[in-house]
Amino acid sequence: RTPKSEKMHRRASKYLPGGSSRDASFFAPYPIFIERGSGTHIFDVDGNQYLDYMINATSLILGHSHPEIVKALKKQIEIGVSFSGPTDPQIVLAKTLTERIPSIEKIRFTNSGTEATLNTIRLSRAFSGKSKIAKFEGAYHGSHEYVAVSVSPSNSDLSPDFTNPVPEYPGQPKSILEDVLVLPYGDSETCEMLLRKYSDQLACLIMEPVSSNFGYLPASPDFLNLMRTLTSELDIVLIFDEVQSFRVARGGAQELFNVVPDLTALGKLIGGGLPVGAFGGKNELMAFYDPTISDGIKIPHAGTFNANPMTMVAGQVVMNHLTEDSYIRINQLGDSLRHQLESVFDEIGFDTQITGIGSLFGIHFSSDPINDYRSIIKSDQELKKALFFGLLNEGILLQSSCAGALNILSTEETVNQLINAVRRVAIRLKNY
Repeated sequence: RTPKSEKMHRRASKYLPGGSSRDASFFAPYPIFIERGSGTHIFDVDGNQYLDYMINATSLILGHSHPEIVKALKKQIEIGVSFSGPTDPQIVLAKTLTERIPSIEKIRFTNSGTEATLNTIRLSRAFSGKSKIAKFEGAYHGSHEYVAVSVSPSNSDLSPDFTNPVPEYPGQPKSILEDVLVLPYGDSETCEMLLRKYSDQLACLIMEPVSSNFGYLPASPDFLNLMRTLTSELDIVLIFDEVQSFRVARGGAQELFNVVPDLTALGKLIGGGLPVGAFGGKNELMAFYDPTISDGIKIPHAGTFNANPMTMVAGQVVMNHLTEDSYIRINQLGDSLRHQLESVFDEIGFDTQITGIGSLFGIHFSSDPINDYRSIIKSDQELKKALFFGLLNEGILLQSSCAGALNILSTEETVNQLINAVRRVAIRLKNY
């Protein structure tokens, strides 16, 4: 079905390592090469159509080529795509985000979620005067050094007491590992013990209130409240990475769970499909980036394309469409999808766990509950891989981890298309 994609991958491999610049969109033996997108679908270079539940790692919440985003970008491109000075669109989007997100009084824009989380950590260190950071085992917060620790460790690298930080790539400096405390997601007792033990060294705790690497597993409200209480008591800056979870409610997961962090990192959907990141928080913290304060900028922050008007106008279109009614509809559709997935796998006789919240979902082949990274790696990865490729051949694109997201163009009909395709693939797998 994909001979042109295979040919293009061979050509790409001459110039790009593995023919790719992005691991998240690569899968062996070669990924499908995309020609165009429209609404809920993408079309590859061979003419195959796919119902897109990956939607560029959750970022395209209005679907592909939304006409209002196209119109806004055409208008902006005629007057300039980027400038050496600020523009009005960044004020408009900044105002929108600060009004919607409980923790953000001031905000700064970047070009990726990686840059956003990097700056929240940098700011936490400057504010606290401490250097060690805490993160959760299996959590992904971008590709910078201090969060590239214990993201995807093998089972043999896992220590029983969770105190063994695992480097993500060869040659990573030992000094990085010494400055990262790894915590077990959801384990209140162990987390409290470790946070108290290292509190005099910890600048921050960074976490996703909805863990993307665990199939969009939401933390329990009790656990989130404990992390908020402990970090406040111990003078540790609490950072929420809402690069993906911002889509679950008007003000993000922090609004949904009523737990307000000190700093928030954003990305993906706030750029309308263009490269984007942002970070923000309390005035006293964000003042470290203020060039107008009397003693100068405490933390330099440059970026040639930060807050470029193309991204800003596209992002504002997205925010205009994300009304209370749209959240209610898309989240109810997500509830229905997760329930139907559970029913299909039960019907066919597979032990599965369906995770997710709001418009996000994840599929795991396991008889045990999914509650942290260790439960993820114990699940059947071969079955997950087979389901991914089976659905791809059915014209359904998920993330290769068999997680996905709805967009505001999703309907009961598109959900039924996914459910029916899952049923057909699962029956073939069961009979294999």
